[in-house]
Amino acid sequence: MNFQQLRIIRETVRQDFNLTEVANALYTSQPGVSKHIKDLEDELGIEIFVRRGKRLLGLTEPGKELVGVVERILLDTQNLRRIADQFASRETGHFVVATTHTQARYALPKIIQWFKADYPKVHLTLLQGSPREIAELVETGQADVGIATEALEGVPELVSFPFYSWHHAIIVPQGHPLLSVEKVTLEILAEYPIITYHEGFTGRAHVDKAFSEAAIVPDIVLSAIDADVIKTYVSLGLGVGVVASVAYDKEQDRNLELIPVPDLFPSNTTRIAVRRGTYLRSYAHAFIEKVCPDVGEESIKSALKSQNGGDA
Repeated sequence: MNFQQLRIIRETVRQDFNLTEVANALYTSQPGVSKHIKDLEDELGIEIFVRRGKRLLGLTEPGKELVGVVERILLDTQNLRRIADQFASRETGHFVVATTHTQARYALPKIIQWFKADYPKVHLTLLQGSPREIAELVETGQADVGIATEALEGVPELVSFPFYSWHHAIIVPQGHPLLSVEKVTLEILAEYPIITYHEGFTGRAHVDKAFSEAAIVPDIVLSAIDADVIKTYVSLGLGVGVVASVAYDKEQDRNLELIPVPDLFPSNTTRIAVRRGTYLRSYAHAFIEKVCPDVGEESIKSALKSQNGGDA
């Protein structure tokens, strides 16, 4: 048994049992991948994968048990390297943050600026994706931390901490009739075409929930994954925007007006997540503590060691 065999088992599951993709991901040959799998099965005396001819279709029952052990072994191996790196070179390394466009564009710039100033020798990579993609990147170890409003809370493999809470707001072009309304209600808002986030992004579920509970069907004419696109089409007069309030910049969005409506939609909480069982370098702890000042290093370590799914 060797680490390459274990990596192949893990990657086979990640690549949906496509051995060609496994070989490409691990920079090896498909026959080599097949041989490693067969050698490990022979050594263990079990079949790990369900087969149809030469094709792999899924995991056998013992294979399902084995994959969990493989994941833990490879995670612990990664942790051993991180511990060694931590004490060999405390201020150097590679730190990967996965987040959404909204967080990268509006919530994180000052934090990223601080991090680069305090840890100039740490190579920081900022990956953008959907909330589900972010959760998967953290779960698979491709990102050290993930930051999003959706998809991170309640994942058994992840522990997450609250970053900040926020509300949606309305944006309209200058001179729009809504600016003269004393109190905007859902009924009044629904009289206009609405441009907001795509389903699964930036609290869209809370927008839908508010309208549903009020038995109102809004006219959502356009949805997008980021606020910049929404603002562009609001500027063109195609509708009223419903965006995260943090996404409005008074200087840059001079052609638009913000209408705060904190009681119109439920509050949202953006969270930062880490894979449970991961050993974090000192700069990763510092980053999380900067994002979540009320969470100390000991609380983070305790949460990461916990075997129960949930959030802090």
